[in-house]
Amino acid sequence: MCEANAYLITEGKEELILEDITLLRPEDNELFLENMFGEQKRIKARIKEMNLTTHRVTLESY
Repeated sequence: MCEANAYLITEGKEELILEDITLLRPEDNELFLENMFGEQKRIKARIKEMNLTTHRVTLESY
């Protein structure tokens, strides 16, 4: 499968915020994430890095 895990960096600390994401969409001043189980999150962050080889999305809060 090609799902990725999303990590959020806040004040220099990295935290796993959602596993198995299948959708990442910018909406106004935030990002909308949804995983394969229908769990959704909206966060105020920017995309720092998307590594599709390691299935890892790193976000940075602002």
